[in-house]
Amino acid sequence: MSPTQNLLLKSGRWKLWEFPLWALALASPFVLSSHALIINEIAIVALFALSLDLILGYTGIVSLGHAAFFGMGAYSAALFAKFIMPDPLLGLAVGVLSAGVLGALCSATILRGTDLTRLMVTLGVGLILMEIANKMDWLTGGADGLQGVVMGPLLGQFEFDLSGRTSACYSITILLLVFVMARRFVNSPFGATLKAIRDNRLRAMAIGISVNSRLVVVYTLAAALAGAAGALLAQTTGFASLDVFEFHRSADIMLVLVIGGVGWLYGGVAGAIVFKLMQDAISSITPQYWTFWIGLFLVVLVLVGRERLIRPWTWRAGRSET
Repeated sequence: MSPTQNLLLKSGRWKLWEFPLWALALASPFVLSSHALIINEIAIVALFALSLDLILGYTGIVSLGHAAFFGMGAYSAALFAKFIMPDPLLGLAVGVLSAGVLGALCSATILRGTDLTRLMVTLGVGLILMEIANKMDWLTGGADGLQGVVMGPLLGQFEFDLSGRTSACYSITILLLVFVMARRFVNSPFGATLKAIRDNRLRAMAIGISVNSRLVVVYTLAAALAGAAGALLAQTTGFASLDVFEFHRSADIMLVLVIGGVGWLYGGVAGAIVFKLMQDAISSITPQYWTFWIGLFLVVLVLVGRERLIRPWTWRAGRSET
């Protein structure tokens, strides 16, 4: 086995502290049952952030239209549950598949041009889908949203109740499964080539890496995972609206990665926890100006540096995990 393969294998190994961390996450809906709803939201945002990190942190593709795939997954799962079958897992698969197909079709938009071009094109895709959903009100409900989405029991036994415990357990379990898959993916030889493309696309092409095909694969995968997050939102809330396509979805998830850090899978999880808890706490105090305080926090974070706000050894240890 080559030294590079040994390094990838070592970086992909689970550390002892991760097992109790995820066990605590899975137990949190029961231990903190009164906060199960926000735990569910955090898990969905973390999954959404993880999907964006695959293309932003590991491949260097900046996108402001990632909400397009999130919304596609949400509407696909909601429509499937309302008109075909209310099974959550099948609906989740439909959301993942539809968003993945959309991602494969839209992957051509990231193969050429500058970062600014990609920003505008990806943003345009999200706006187009939002307008299509608005015009097709006979199917999507338009501005009123798709209502009357009733999910069947998870695995035929666990009902989605108002307390949100089933929803939170469901979302955290999916997040864990996706995290395991993504970790294997980024620490594989394929993932190493993505980092080479991120660092220098021309040099990667010069050494024989098929850049375009890899960009298509990772963009499709990221879109599918974003669709999973959207499907979870629609299934656990029983509702899908035009809000899932709006620009603020893509902007918020970028802020989550700014807080947690890019190119580190736990960055999306950590950023989601901090962002959602800050949003919940500050909006309960000042509903009108909570965005100001989050913006101020981000300014301080950028000026001071993330490493100075937390213990440097913790940050370095976390980055070495993936």
